[in-house]
Amino acid sequence: MTRDLPPLGVAVAAGSPPLVAPAPESVSFPSEDGATMLVGYLFKPAHSCPCPAVVMMHGRGGAFSTRTSDVYDGGALSGRHREWATFWADRGYVGLHVDSFGPRGYPHGFAAGTYQARPPGLSELTIRPLDAYGAVRFLRSRPEVIPDRIGLHGWSNGGTAALAAMAADAPGIRDPTPATGFRAAVAFYPACGLGGRYAAGYRPYAPVLVLVATDDEEVSPQRCEKFVAAGKAAGGAIEIVSYAGAQHAFDDPGPGKRGREANRLATIDARNRVAEFFERHLQRFGAAMGEPP
Repeated sequence: MTRDLPPLGVAVAAGSPPLVAPAPESVSFPSEDGATMLVGYLFKPAHSCPCPAVVMMHGRGGAFSTRTSDVYDGGALSGRHREWATFWADRGYVGLHVDSFGPRGYPHGFAAGTYQARPPGLSELTIRPLDAYGAVRFLRSRPEVIPDRIGLHGWSNGGTAALAAMAADAPGIRDPTPATGFRAAVAFYPACGLGGRYAAGYRPYAPVLVLVATDDEEVSPQRCEKFVAAGKAAGGAIEIVSYAGAQHAFDDPGPGKRGREANRLATIDARNRVAEFFERHLQRFGAAMGEPP
């Protein structure tokens, strides 16, 4: 049975007033590519820290709302990205949303079906993992972050980047461990091919949770199911959840997606699962959800 969570932006603790994250702090930090100064948007919990942290990686559409044309800042983040950043802040995490595309000249991102036309300098397999580890280095410099309690959350293209970043041979980090890299990662509706690099089985260095939709219009959930099955057979700590009738970007808060019942139910279940997953892997032992770690 699926248990409902409060709406995004509302605290988990019963009887508590909503903890609405303030406007994010705009920050900049270098990618591990050695050439790009990235822009990020930092969301902080209402309570005092240090706290665990979550790095967020956008999909092929970029970080910003399609309704914006020439304003690129924390206020222009898409509804989905702002909702999830607030979700993590309300649950006691420092959330860092990383803009990989804007600093490289593509703030609007890319339309569906344009994969072959995208520059190799934006590759989710070789470049965006370097951005993820640039974010890790930056977060470890911040006093409000517990340096060895950082998770990774990616959507679509960013979900594939998250999978690449969690590989034992990931670019941007040498000999990664949960303490030196990410404690855990969640990938929403990624493309799970990863260039055919892990035909023998993908073994992430820390736990990974993949969420897919059976009616996905952009990527193949069947490929992800095979990818995860091969990874589990190879001894990888990776799990998959498939949502019947849901679509790509099922957690988008716009009426086009959330108006479909399967998407709404998938979003509710996904919130429960990822909250429990990150609490298990990122929060200190014995800390209650929503309380300072």
